[in-house]
Amino acid sequence: MNLDNLKIGIIGLGYVGLPLAVEFGKKYPTIGFDINQDRVEELNSGKDSTLECTNEELNSASYLSYTSELSLIKDCNFYVVTVPTPITDDNSPDLTPLKKASEAVARIISTNDVVVFESTVYPGATEEVCIPIIEKVSGLKFNEDFFAGYSPERINPGDKVNRLTTIRKITSGSNDEIAEFVDCVYKSIIDAGTHKASNIKVAEAAKVIENTQRDLNIAIINEFAKIFNKLNIDTEEVLKAAGTKWNFLPFKPGLVGGHCISVDPYYLTHKAQEVGYRPEVILAGRRINDGMGEYVATQLVKKLASEKIHIDEAKVLIMGFTFKGDCPDVRNTKIIDIVRELKDFNMSVDVYDTWACKREVKEEYGIDLIDVLEEGLYDGIVLAVDHSETKRMGIDKLRKLGKNSHIIYDVKHVLNIGDADLRL
Repeated sequence: MNLDNLKIGIIGLGYVGLPLAVEFGKKYPTIGFDINQDRVEELNSGKDSTLECTNEELNSASYLSYTSELSLIKDCNFYVVTVPTPITDDNSPDLTPLKKASEAVARIISTNDVVVFESTVYPGATEEVCIPIIEKVSGLKFNEDFFAGYSPERINPGDKVNRLTTIRKITSGSNDEIAEFVDCVYKSIIDAGTHKASNIKVAEAAKVIENTQRDLNIAIINEFAKIFNKLNIDTEEVLKAAGTKWNFLPFKPGLVGGHCISVDPYYLTHKAQEVGYRPEVILAGRRINDGMGEYVATQLVKKLASEKIHIDEAKVLIMGFTFKGDCPDVRNTKIIDIVRELKDFNMSVDVYDTWACKREVKEEYGIDLIDVLEEGLYDGIVLAVDHSETKRMGIDKLRKLGKNSHIIYDVKHVLNIGDADLRL
């Protein structure tokens, strides 16, 4: 195997797959495949609604094309699967997209081809779930007729500094020769270099603990915030003070949503329980973070009541709906928890977010985003996401949105200390 005859097929053109396809497409014949015809047409027109790739970046991939026809990637010999791995309503891994992608690969894979998975999974999933599907559907024998690898994605949506090529990449393969080949393929496009894991399970485990660790770090800060709120101490002031110590980790309180941090821990805990171990710390952190939407809503209700503002039919504005600032991604956003909880109190809730796609929010969450901010309308204003637009508005413009008597809840520490009526 060598790089000279490499022809790459990327399966899934979302936040992970597209940047990968663009980088490979600068050097190798590459075809990006997605089952969403609208997405393919969008990319063929030179636009990316996820904003991960600029028009210039899309145009720079001279050897890249896009398709929704599976048969058109049959001639590829190096497949990369980048489909989402969500969780079910009961927080169990939902491997449906991954299984369907494995079936798709199996229908087109040929002898000596390599398939690499980038989707976040629990340790063992590639070889226990994906490979058997490919063997069964294709009739080919694993590690004899076709080979596999795992290279976990490390994309951070909306991050314009830490990009695909500047983040060190973990690689692995189903045997020593394939591991070396997979590593060489990725090393050819990753400026930051690679780390070749000893086997696929190690690479899978490394990915799933990266976000689990981050989830726990945020959970402890959220618990700190709850304690400090009861003590009438400003959490941000405490964090700034503690941050003067060289090894204090700079995390902030907030809602933990998105496609990784709030999901990946459940993949690890699922596998742990499957082998007879019940995680305690990981699940405790998840409970804290999963409950923050309800906590924020309850805190707002209490503050409104303390200011003699009528709760029933009060009007609240939620500023921001995406799962993080300056990013259009609304997957698994926890802002919806605040909205639903406030509506349970019979409040009227408006949601404003110019970053989010109105159609996607309506389809996924049943919410109609408002287009215009009206002054003097709201009893409560929740700064739920730290978009730059919200920061630029400042306290004076935000205050004008409220009635004569209103509450501003700064969940994401958008404003200066002392400006908001309530802070997480």
